Amino acid sequence: MIFSAPSGSGKTTIVKNLIRNIPNLKFSVSATSRPPREGETEGKDYYFLSGKEFRQKISNGEFLEYEEVYDGIYYGTLKSEVERILDQGKNIILDVDVEGGLNIKKIYGNEALAIFIKTPSLGELKKRLQNRSTESSEKIKMRIAKAKKELNYASRFDVVIINDELSKTLEEIKKIAYDFIRKNKI
Repeated sequence: MIFSAPSGSGKTTIVKNLIRNIPNLKFSVSATSRPPREGETEGKDYYFLSGKEFRQKISNGEFLEYEEVYDGIYYGTLKSEVERILDQGKNIILDVDVEGGLNIKKIYGNEALAIFIKTPSLGELKKRLQNRSTESSEKIKMRIAKAKKELNYASRFDVVIINDELSKTLEEIKKIAYDFIRKNKI
């Protein structure tokens, strides 16, 4: 299952909730060239790589997908990470950038479920980003500008969820996830 959304839409909260509540569901840890935020752990939240290391892995063909999300800041899904989870016989959940999510969906087709999460409005998204207190107002402006572009991709996903009320959204997505797992007998 692939979860994508503009930054601040709540996808990471949703993904963590699914992992806690659905047996045999394993999080695919993405790689990034950005520095860790406070409280983030190597190998749990992301694989933190230098820009040079990330570009070398790109050259080596080690990514299932990757994206330069912001100038010099890369995110990507390592093939080795997905293979590791599949080898364990687990269901995979990915929390990836919008374009990366669509790229993975192209590769896996109907074997993957691509879910787009969005807030009710850009104003709500801006408020959520500000409430995080993790980024400067300039970075928030960059994220809002990127979100405007990402929203244009929503219709290309299998499911679009508006994360208005978190508890309701979590229940809706849990049902969608269980239905997908049962249907595909993963």
